Amino acid sequence: MNVTSRDEVDHALKRAQMAMKQGKFAVAMSELDTVLETDSTHSDALYLKAVCARYLDDNESAQTWLTRLMQVAPEYGRAWQELGHLSRKRGDSTSALSAYQNAVRFNPALDAAWTAQAELHSASGDTEQAATARAQADRLKGLPKILVAATNHLHEGRPLKAEELTRAFLGKHPHHVDAMCLLAEIGTRMGVFDDAELLLESAAEFEPDNVQVRLDYIRVLRKRQKYAESLVQARALLARNPQNPVFQSQFAIENLQAGNYDTALSAFEKVLEQLPNDAATLTSRGHALKTYGKAEDAIASYRAAYAAKPDHGDAYYGLANLKTYRFDDTELSAMQTQADRPDLAPSARIQFCFALGKAFEDRGDAESAFKYYEQGNALKRVQMRYKTEDMLVELNAQKTHCTAALFGAQSGQGDPSPDPIFIVGLPRAGSTLLEQILASHSQVDGTLELPNILATAHRLRGRKALTDRERYPRILHELTGEQLAELGQAYIEDTRIHRKGAAFFTDKMPNNFRHIGLIHLILPNAKIIDARRDPLDCCWSCFKQLFAEGQEFTYGLEEIGAYYKAYVDLMDHWEKVLPEGRILRVQHENVLDDLEGQVRRLLDHCGLPFEQNCVDFHTNDRAVRTASSEQVRQPINRAGQGQWQPFTPYLDPLKRALGEVLEDTV
Repeated sequence: MNVTSRDEVDHALKRAQMAMKQGKFAVAMSELDTVLETDSTHSDALYLKAVCARYLDDNESAQTWLTRLMQVAPEYGRAWQELGHLSRKRGDSTSALSAYQNAVRFNPALDAAWTAQAELHSASGDTEQAATARAQADRLKGLPKILVAATNHLHEGRPLKAEELTRAFLGKHPHHVDAMCLLAEIGTRMGVFDDAELLLESAAEFEPDNVQVRLDYIRVLRKRQKYAESLVQARALLARNPQNPVFQSQFAIENLQAGNYDTALSAFEKVLEQLPNDAATLTSRGHALKTYGKAEDAIASYRAAYAAKPDHGDAYYGLANLKTYRFDDTELSAMQTQADRPDLAPSARIQFCFALGKAFEDRGDAESAFKYYEQGNALKRVQMRYKTEDMLVELNAQKTHCTAALFGAQSGQGDPSPDPIFIVGLPRAGSTLLEQILASHSQVDGTLELPNILATAHRLRGRKALTDRERYPRILHELTGEQLAELGQAYIEDTRIHRKGAAFFTDKMPNNFRHIGLIHLILPNAKIIDARRDPLDCCWSCFKQLFAEGQEFTYGLEEIGAYYKAYVDLMDHWEKVLPEGRILRVQHENVLDDLEGQVRRLLDHCGLPFEQNCVDFHTNDRAVRTASSEQVRQPINRAGQGQWQPFTPYLDPLKRALGEVLEDTV
């Protein structure tokens, strides 16, 4: 949209809003048509169209506009609030309540949705829920208007405007806890976790009894994988009130993240003693049991969760994500019923779509499976707003600035520790299998997909990341040997919590392939392994996987193909500019063909003696936190090969995006 068009849209939108204030809804509709002729996906215009239609008593049109809006912006809180108003006008209190609950989930600053919930709960005799909703509405009325406006901006996709307003307010009121928490939330959404942690730590000092601040602080610590600190905070909360199920649940979650599975499961059981039908807790317990290798118990917990709450998509997707579970006819029918509900929350709809895709794929119905996979991916794509062009800019910057000359000039710097073994590549490329093999060695600790390298890169970018997109990696030329060593030392120290005393440890964050230059400079003796898999097998497996977070490129066939191609190109660059043998490429298909040979090759690269346990990796009972957890507990097999073939009629966009990369593997 050019500047002139943008100005015309803004003016038309303002005229429509003025007409609505004057009660001239038909006039407003005409102005909004002008906006939508220029931008058919304009969220505010679609929303106002629905409002106008409702005031004009055209409920059918109002529903149509809301449906269009939710297709382009499924988490637009005011759309759900308007759906609540429309459902209430129709006399459907149940649907109205559900819509209002979704509205405040996506935008907690919608006081009308909180007030409506209070009224509906009161009418049904639920005084406790009514009081909770009314308290939230009263809290919003007591907040400074600028913070309410900033919250609306944040939850409607304008984080920079939200940050501007909140920082301006904090400049005048530096100890305002609500403002500090809001700025922390903005920082979290923008990936600035350092700032968020500092803000919440300070807010907790100002208001030590503010439970919500403590809960937010714990979540940010977990985001940064500071599991020891988050567990300390969760334990302190629990000590305040050991019978509080919210505190018990938080304590369970933090123990789970810290690897204390017995303690976590015990804490989940205490929650369920008080709330036996709490679907979220039952599902979380299922996740813990899956990670712990207790698949049958996990299945029972997931089933109990969806029995308690039939629209709890997380439980159904938990079953699908076991990879070994097969849905029966009753479950399939139940999932389809839920997926067809117009008032289903977007996150649940996405989970049902991916679970249904898996269910139909297992039944050999590729057409139905692809329909649901595509629908789920399309919904996620709207949420992610991922752009291939931005990714290519980032990867090309690595090629431009991370040259053989840079590595020659900085040779011998960094921290000399040989401890880390980085396993990089794409998700679903066999990295969990390689980690399981290595973690079965007596001298290697298997850890997690550690975020430390990504966080280091983010800090090097600084706050100018949006205006100077090549600051990192260009800054690598400016760092002294002492600074490089300090970054390497910080990585070794910060990851120590995940280790259990072995000489070496794995870090299998796949996206670290983008930062191999940084890894080489700060940890010159670390081992680097490129886990690679057939492009169609890998890309198709990514497309049908709903990731817990990140991996935004996986929600479109063209996007996945372009990403895989760019990954191969960048890995070729690293092999050209780094010392020979610095990176070991392990092809997944070669591991399937010759397990022991590839195990020996892997161990040789890491400087480790051969151990039979590495070949017998499936007998290792360690906790595994990825989607492949059940698969790596089985002997080597070819079940994952060629799973894309039944979907060949739908994969042309992927094949075109892969281009010569695919041709090279044929």
